[in-house]
Amino acid sequence: MADRSAALDALYLDIQNADDQTTGLTLGQKLWEFWTDAPDVTAQEILDRGMQRRSQYNFLGAMKDFDRLVAYCPHYAEGYNQRAFVNFLRYEFEAALPDLDRALELSPRHLGALSGRAMTFMALGRDFEAQRDLRAALALNPWLPERAYLLNLEEEL
Repeated sequence: MADRSAALDALYLDIQNADDQTTGLTLGQKLWEFWTDAPDVTAQEILDRGMQRRSQYNFLGAMKDFDRLVAYCPHYAEGYNQRAFVNFLRYEFEAALPDLDRALELSPRHLGALSGRAMTFMALGRDFEAQRDLRAALALNPWLPERAYLLNLEEEL
């Protein structure tokens, strides 16, 4: 897969310099287009099928697809992120964390994994870690809807 870090850098810069929420959210959607562009046709088919199954609440089928995707493309961060998201939706928060960690190892600025890990920590009552990740995510994209969960740590914790 080609190095697309320059394109990602430019997209993050555009998001950070957006003048309004609508523009910021629109640009943020382009990140998902970036992340869900799989390394090859086979990986794309597996990812698309898993995401379709997830959207139909077929979590078992989605997990099978994402397990297959991670085995097939172990260096593709989105496979781990999607599997973590299914675990989150199943309220299996602890099971989501290793996949979120791996997604972030592979793609440190993966905003979906970073904000997802913040929400997962929040669900586990691990507020300090949740706020740390949420602040890091907002540094990348200040327009995230999850910004509503940001606390003033000195006052709240």
